[in-house]
Amino acid sequence: MRLLFLPLFLILLSLQTDTISTLDKIEAQKAFALLNYIRTNPDKYYVQLHFPKNTKVKRTKLIWNDTLAKVAEAKAMDMAHKNYFAHVDKKGYGINYYINKAGYTLPPEWLKNKKDNFFESIYDGSGDGEEAIKTLIIDKGIPSLGHRKHLLGLEDWNAALADIGIGYARTSKDDQDFVYVSVVIATHN
Repeated sequence: MRLLFLPLFLILLSLQTDTISTLDKIEAQKAFALLNYIRTNPDKYYVQLHFPKNTKVKRTKLIWNDTLAKVAEAKAMDMAHKNYFAHVDKKGYGINYYINKAGYTLPPEWLKNKKDNFFESIYDGSGDGEEAIKTLIIDKGIPSLGHRKHLLGLEDWNAALADIGIGYARTSKDDQDFVYVSVVIATHN
């Protein structure tokens, strides 16, 4: 019996990973503070963050929402635990589904497709929460500049969004740190 148990134990041990993921609420709050500062003082950042000086940034501050923060934290941790980077999770659901499920009620037409994402910007890589916000605003390689529009409240749709939650997950595997950030900016009906 001992001889059968030992090989099974060794197989199970080899399936374990050395990945450790944690939420960092301090980095999420730093990201939130920086984003609000940029939104209310865009003239101080247009050169550094590569947007035209005449960009019509929504200059109102976003309001922290605990429900959206919990959704963003869950999404960042899910990406960290399952080692993926996408607006649609491994189960095929987008952020609209999770926002609504958490109790932040969305209109039924915003829930027709389970993959819908009207409210999330995501980041992966290294750095702190402020670096994530800056990188998303620069939006290098994204022709639509969708993250910039979302975060800075550009265009009518994004300008109407007022509530925010940010999830910042740090993962470490084989002594290397990696970061996943989900920024959810939304509005009720």
